[in-house]
Amino acid sequence: MQLKLTKPICFFDLETTGINVAKDRIVEISILKIFPNGNKESKTWLVNPEMEIPPAVIAVHGISNEKVANEPTFKELSKEIYQMIKDSDLGGFNSDRFDIPLLAEEMLRAEVDFDMKHMVSVDVQTIFHKMEKRTLGAAYKFYCNKDLEGAHSAEADTMATYEVLLSQLDRYPELENNVKKLSEFTTRKQSLDFAGFIGVDENDNPIFSFGKHKGKTVDEVLEKEPGYFGWILNADFPLYTKKVLTQLKLSKLNNKLS
Repeated sequence: MQLKLTKPICFFDLETTGINVAKDRIVEISILKIFPNGNKESKTWLVNPEMEIPPAVIAVHGISNEKVANEPTFKELSKEIYQMIKDSDLGGFNSDRFDIPLLAEEMLRAEVDFDMKHMVSVDVQTIFHKMEKRTLGAAYKFYCNKDLEGAHSAEADTMATYEVLLSQLDRYPELENNVKKLSEFTTRKQSLDFAGFIGVDENDNPIFSFGKHKGKTVDEVLEKEPGYFGWILNADFPLYTKKVLTQLKLSKLNNKLS
């Protein structure tokens, strides 16, 4: 089965210094871009994370500090990477919870105004977990009947993720071959930021999803406790969360002035 596309989709995978979205950095990124006409474009970059890669993490993906010492930083690569993905939807394995949020942080640190407003995402892991509940290696064996050679290399994981999705579409006729529908199927919980700190209520009003104001609307909190906004901006929250909150505050201010 071929993926039916109305615009390109970029499957990607990251290898990183760790799993903290706000603090850790990318050491390798691989992107496989699929075009509506079936053409493919792929690229893989090693990245100098400008921080030490812990030994326990090196043991997982095999990328040492020495290997990336003379590679470009993410900031140096950011415009080239953004140019490749900016017209596309995004796909990955556990990408909604990890790869996309971390990529967004790196983009914003590099002063690239990354935004998902005109993109949807398809998390192949969510389809897998809803249907079978296994790991990527097991998914590759189950759906493609192949052993995943080179697991935890970004390029191997990216290609395997794409092949798994095609096999999922073949196996499950109830899955619609449409990126927007696949995105809706793989969305776990609606939130306005990647990290899930700002959600929406049943009336689509932005609400806080954490802390003492959990469940309260953003408008209500900013009205009654304006200092809360400043506290979040100065605290250790992801940059994308701060960006979304700033946009909500500016929108509220503009509505008052209009």
